[in-house]
Amino acid sequence: MNDIIILLLIGLLAGVVGGMMGVGGGVVVIPMLVFVMGFSQHQAQGTALAFMLPPIGLAAAWNYYKEGYVNVKFALILMVAFVVGAWIGSAVAVHIPDKYLKKIFGFVLLYAAYRMIFKS
Repeated sequence: MNDIIILLLIGLLAGVVGGMMGVGGGVVVIPMLVFVMGFSQHQAQGTALAFMLPPIGLAAAWNYYKEGYVNVKFALILMVAFVVGAWIGSAVAVHIPDKYLKKIFGFVLLYAAYRMIFKS
């Protein structure tokens, strides 16, 4: 039961951050699953991908769409490319040892944070 409460809180936090910042909940969920729930990096990434399929994007995007902030044509083009890229990326990731995958994920987050804070 304790795990359910923790997962509900992680999901709620990820939804709020994802909806506010326009990012997938994985930025919040993956570190929380690894450090709070004890998941391996592979388990965390797989679980994050599985739960985020349609509901999150649809719910959050609808609010942005209503306000005129969605370029539908570009979103559709990105969606097609994203599907292909996600398939390729996941096919590669399952063969990377967990300790290296965790480091890659961390460096990607650090690089993104650096760019947003210091290069904006």
